[in-house]
Amino acid sequence: MKTKLNISNNELIIYSSTSNLAEVRSFVEMHGKEVGLDKKVIAHITLAVDEACTNIIEHAYNNSPNEKIKLKIKTVINKFSITITDSGHHFDPSLIEEPDIEKTQKMKKGGGLGMFLMKKLMDEVKYIAKKNGNELILIKYFN
Repeated sequence: MKTKLNISNNELIIYSSTSNLAEVRSFVEMHGKEVGLDKKVIAHITLAVDEACTNIIEHAYNNSPNEKIKLKIKTVINKFSITITDSGHHFDPSLIEEPDIEKTQKMKKGGGLGMFLMKKLMDEVKYIAKKNGNELILIKYFN
């Protein structure tokens, strides 16, 4: 199974397989610890990034394991940001409706909460459709 393509101090490139999500989580957690973020904040950021990558794998790449996902972490003053890029299908986040949590829970249906969780867990979520793919920027502010 293909795993990472490249890892540097603040950048990770993986193949689009859910088997690589553990490495993504470790990468985010390591950087969160390096800048001294609280465990709960790190957990929130990690979950948001995991959801974003899962959405890319399932929706942008239709579960094709040979595509690439690039994550870049940048920390300045009190801002922790993760930029996630892919070359998959575009989507319009404004078309994603706010989920009915109670209905989802009653139906015991999984999925469909990715964007909702990202928006709840992060301070800013920015999606940019690029000519050759997508860019998602997740931002968390800290003291």
